Amino acid sequence: MEPIIIVLIILVVLVFIALIKTIQVIPQASAAIVERFGRYTRTLNAGLNIVVPFIDSIRNRIDLREQVVPFPPQPVITQDNLVVNIDTVIYYQVTDARAATYEVASYIQAIEQLTVTTLRNIIGGMDLERTLTSREEINAALRGVLDEATGKWGIRVNRVELKAIEPPTSIQDSMEKQMRADRDKRAAILQAEGVRQSQILTAEGEKQSSILRAEGEAKAAALRAEGEAQAIRVVFESIHAGDPDQKLLSYQYLQMLPKIAEGDANKLWIVPSEIGDALKGLGGALGNFNPSSGGGSIPKPSSPNREAPPID
Repeated sequence: MEPIIIVLIILVVLVFIALIKTIQVIPQASAAIVERFGRYTRTLNAGLNIVVPFIDSIRNRIDLREQVVPFPPQPVITQDNLVVNIDTVIYYQVTDARAATYEVASYIQAIEQLTVTTLRNIIGGMDLERTLTSREEINAALRGVLDEATGKWGIRVNRVELKAIEPPTSIQDSMEKQMRADRDKRAAILQAEGVRQSQILTAEGEKQSSILRAEGEAKAAALRAEGEAQAIRVVFESIHAGDPDQKLLSYQYLQMLPKIAEGDANKLWIVPSEIGDALKGLGGALGNFNPSSGGGSIPKPSSPNREAPPID
């Protein structure tokens, strides 16, 4: 009785194992390669799948999502014989699980080695300056070569990025010094431009101020001249309206002589020739003075008029 129970237990275990091997659940965005007696049979997609137990076997499970693989820094020699270390990042996706399993032994290692060799070929035709400033060009060239080579492996390379380009330490020091010198140069140029612009604005302001001041002085002089002309015109009209005679003009002329002598600097008088006519007219007026008007007679001078001595 006991051997029968043992056999039944063994059969139950075998049936349970067979059921487990028969039902295969594949996650989303994954695929599985099925082999029958070591030969490729089919590819299992996401979901519940049935296989023949102990005959079919799962060779490989492949993730169909986009993968990101960073590669370690690789020393690369530029065209001007400088060694730079370049870090790369590859974004790829498996499009054919069967090709990725049977066409290449290890597609990760294959992509890495292909990236290194292609990168050396591309950088070998560029100098250091172009290498540092042509990342987009290097990425495009590298992606084109990888995409063409990995297509038969069932791999699609979506993007290739250069994470870092590190030149030698001596070159880095030289570049830092050059950048510092360029910054100092730009700062000096900007400062000189600012001083120049400030001087130009100051000169423009002084020019405008001088122009406005000159215009103001010209207008003021014109107004003063116009006022003086108007005053002379009024005086002239008043004199002609009053019809003055020679006696009044002579008297006014003598009244102006003390004003001419005012001031400490007037030590020398220049007597104009017209003063004799004025004195004659005034003398004639005094000589013809009428006593009946209330005043006394003024005697005529016994000797001719003599010129007044100059006043020192």
